[in-house]
Amino acid sequence: MDNTTAAKRPMVSQATKTRRLAQIGMLSAIATVLMLFEVPLPFLAPSFYEMDLSELPVLIGTFAMGPVAGIVIEFIKILLNLVINGTDTAFVGELANFIMGCAFIVPAGLFYKWKKTKKNAVIGMACGTVLMAVVGCFLNAFVLLPAYATAFGMPVSAFVEMGAAINPAIDGLFGFVVLAVAPFNLVKGIVVSLLALLLYKHISGLLKGQSW
Repeated sequence: MDNTTAAKRPMVSQATKTRRLAQIGMLSAIATVLMLFEVPLPFLAPSFYEMDLSELPVLIGTFAMGPVAGIVIEFIKILLNLVINGTDTAFVGELANFIMGCAFIVPAGLFYKWKKTKKNAVIGMACGTVLMAVVGCFLNAFVLLPAYATAFGMPVSAFVEMGAAINPAIDGLFGFVVLAVAPFNLVKGIVVSLLALLLYKHISGLLKGQSW
């Protein structure tokens, strides 16, 4: 090994770190902006459940840089959203959003990191979508709905009644999270996954110089 090669290595490493930080910052900013554009799915859940596409740049960053980077992007997204919008749930809603986001992106990132193929990415996103739906059910039942009930001065049963107005099969909290919350998160995961499949190949060159 010559001295020139050895001298270049720290510079290359530093350049890589700088690029990763810039990409994390860029994707976090895009995710924060997307988080501002929310769309209700009134055929699935009450209107206070609104879907956004903020997990899309987080997922793309996870595929490009790994699960740890994805978690960092998710955290910065939540932090920036707090700065912009504040909180009306004493940070409970933001914590739940972070946990559900990680439940979605981490399985996808781990599968793709293990073997970087389109098939593994699809399997990972499918697992992440299911895990997000399951985690969302527990968080809504035991954390989010009680927090929102306290924040808005309403009993939890009022939210269940809103769900029953959409789906008469909902007759309690368990039915609400299974028949309203879970389908909502499944649809969100599927939409984000499909968009990631369409977009990743086109922007991966900008992020890593690689594609499926």
